[in-house]
Amino acid sequence: MKSALPLVIAAAMSLSGTAALAADAQQLLKDKACLSCHTLDKKLIGPAYKDVAAKYKARKDAEAYLTKKIREGSTGVWGAIPMPPNAAVSADEAKTLAKYVLTVK
Repeated sequence: MKSALPLVIAAAMSLSGTAALAADAQQLLKDKACLSCHTLDKKLIGPAYKDVAAKYKARKDAEAYLTKKIREGSTGVWGAIPMPPNAAVSADEAKTLAKYVLTVK
């Protein structure tokens, strides 16, 4: 019988990676003022992150699409209020945020 240790290690690394992503993203949400317009589960000025995740979950390029929207902003996707561009958010930070948003349920 083969050892299950490699599977256990892989699962633990995956979970710790998910936890690290969430922690990094939650700090970015605060630092980049994302929470001024968004919350996890309720519409504020912009949509709730759970609604964004639900809308784009089936889209194959969801992460890249949201990364671009985070940096460049958008108009008319979620209503009349535009999301302004976020020049203070780097490409890597936007990718971290997009990955995280897509995990919100």
